[in-house]
Amino acid sequence: MNNENSNKAQMRKGILDYCILLVLSKHDAYASDIINTLKEVDMLVVEGTLYPLLTRQKNAGLLNYRWEESSQGPPRKYYALTEEGRQALCDLDTSWNELLVSIETLRKSIDQSIDCSPEEIENYSKPQTH
Repeated sequence: MNNENSNKAQMRKGILDYCILLVLSKHDAYASDIINTLKEVDMLVVEGTLYPLLTRQKNAGLLNYRWEESSQGPPRKYYALTEEGRQALCDLDTSWNELLVSIETLRKSIDQSIDCSPEEIENYSKPQTH
């Protein structure tokens, strides 16, 4: 893995807890749903990464789960936010927005010294489609 990919992976790992809570804020979901939703927005994650995060969030009281029968195989474990999880999501959302403002302020203050073309910089803020 090159340094750029490694940096991206580290940045993603740092915000996966937040992303999981965001996904579950819309509706209860099982692990495959969470993974697919994250993949749709280029937040690639595998089961081996997701399950420890879900367990940690459950143990912290942010999530609970229930088992539901599935017509497509064995029962599925559906995860849901608890009230504590909703509060944690609100706190993380506030922190994320503060971080975005700080980074944008910093980027604007040094914009002339970035060694990227204006098109490259513009593309950083656009969603990637595949």
